[in-house]
Amino acid sequence: MELLEQVYNKIEENQAEMIASLSRLISIPSVAVETKGRAPFGEKVDRAYSCMQEMARQEGFGFFDADRFGGHVEYPGSGEGIVGIVGHLDVVPEGDGWDFEPYGGEVIDGKVCGRGTMDDKGPVVASFYAMKALKDCGFEPAKSIRLILGLDEETNWNGMDYYLSQVDAIPDMGFTPDGDFPAIHGEMGILVFDIAGKFTHSGEKGLELSSVKGGTAANSVADFARAVLHDGSGEGYEKIKSRVASFRKERGWRINCKGIGKSFEITIQGVSAHGAKPEQGENAISMMMEFLGELNFVSEATNDFIAFYNDCIGYDLHGERIGCCLSDEPSGELVFNVGMIDLDKKTVQLTINVRYPVTAEADDVYDGVMKVLDRYDLGIVKGKHQLPIYLPVNDPLIATLMDVYREHTGDMQSEPLVIGGGTYARAIKNTVAFGARFPGEPELGHQKNECISVENMVKLAKIYADTIYRLAGE
Repeated sequence: MELLEQVYNKIEENQAEMIASLSRLISIPSVAVETKGRAPFGEKVDRAYSCMQEMARQEGFGFFDADRFGGHVEYPGSGEGIVGIVGHLDVVPEGDGWDFEPYGGEVIDGKVCGRGTMDDKGPVVASFYAMKALKDCGFEPAKSIRLILGLDEETNWNGMDYYLSQVDAIPDMGFTPDGDFPAIHGEMGILVFDIAGKFTHSGEKGLELSSVKGGTAANSVADFARAVLHDGSGEGYEKIKSRVASFRKERGWRINCKGIGKSFEITIQGVSAHGAKPEQGENAISMMMEFLGELNFVSEATNDFIAFYNDCIGYDLHGERIGCCLSDEPSGELVFNVGMIDLDKKTVQLTINVRYPVTAEADDVYDGVMKVLDRYDLGIVKGKHQLPIYLPVNDPLIATLMDVYREHTGDMQSEPLVIGGGTYARAIKNTVAFGARFPGEPELGHQKNECISVENMVKLAKIYADTIYRLAGE
């Protein structure tokens, strides 16, 4: 324990340097965009990657680069085996409504502010400075330690796939600092699929729904929806404007209507949240469909789809009415999120994000949903699928992580979690998410005003140093 006390002191000594390193990374708007050439996920992601590469070399660590698709910081051990710390440097788009510069990296009221501070640059930097402190204090690990740097975790994971295909060996165990404390022993299965349909029109004149668009990503609660309506008679605008005013007053919605000739636009503002926790948001698509359900369009196919949405989805968060309300003891209930809609006069595409229980299978979800969709002549277009992962609570890795967490926090009440989120723990066997959000703290990842306290950065570095020490051995 004497060595660890020295390590903790070194982390405190390096606090200012650690915060400056994080601020520098935050200043790089590293939203992944797949490109061709030297920077496969865009120049900005590559800049963040180069920044970590430079930090590693300045501190005397080795560095492996998988052709700019990802890499790792290497702390070699004296024996066999590898402990992996799996993080990522890409971020989701910043969105609107921030109270400070999203890529400023400023320290305000004891907090480092900006996109990526919690997800996942802050935890990556804390892990790096944990490794640095261990190295500076003379720790000689038995197992090699690798801080693996993913570059497209928020999108398609192509970089991680390529990295794992190029590296000489895969970690035997490890953690990803990209979730919640105390320790996550399971991650629910993730499905992304489209509910798709086609519309036919009679050619009659009347109120038409020209388009509905909403949401920006499958794994986020849609915080905005926009509908364009066309009234062939030109007499419906005032009536609909009055209904909008009623909804605004009675529901407290941020809903507006603007006329443009015989067409008019309706916009609704919701509240964004992570798709794994839709209860923390307000889905603007569901709000829009409820409003449109009050109207009568000339196309019966349009009316039927709106009725389907309101009758079978509405504000359900667990797939209650669409036939996939699954649950189990470790996971609890399935999570159902409507992420995006793209509707025009001919087609509709509704993008759904589902987190299903660890003991279930994807076909359990699809079979249940199709029984409902068949009644409405709608279909499914399957997309992304990530299998669930699960370790029992008495697994040695979970037991070690729980011991570290409890010793550093004094929290003896919190138990290992199963989450709906998807982390890089799925990419490497015997790896689980461990932090960085403490119980009771707000979920700021993917949200405006993302930040992390300086105090928590120091605490994280100490927790991760202790974890590395125990998993790598001397």
